[in-house]
Amino acid sequence: VQLVESGGGSVQAGGSLRLSCAASGYTYSSYCMGWFRQAPGKEREGVAGIYTGGDGTFYYANSVKGRFTISQDNAKNTLVLQMDNLKPEDTGVYFCALHLGYGTSEYFIQHPPEMSYWGQGTQVTVS
Repeated sequence: VQLVESGGGSVQAGGSLRLSCAASGYTYSSYCMGWFRQAPGKEREGVAGIYTGGDGTFYYANSVKGRFTISQDNAKNTLVLQMDNLKPEDTGVYFCALHLGYGTSEYFIQHPPEMSYWGQGTQVTVS
């Protein structure tokens, strides 16, 4: 499994960024993909996720609800995080991650160690 993030950068508060994660190397139909972030000196935290089993579920951390939108382009196996109205506290390295198998997006996004595969991360800086 390979996950490759892109789209990070620097932006002023109130601005927008769009992160993408290109995924390859798996064929499961039920899985959770999500975005996590880690600020300097802080633990990695879940931001948003999607679970593809059943009807599919979305989960957003309270800190990003109403500002971030997660989506998936199934044809291209790409996970996208649209980040609007960015705040300085959104600064950090953003990681894409994947868990293959059953569960809910809420559980996996709240429990980062449960994710099986990780991308290399992309820096987001909001000033």
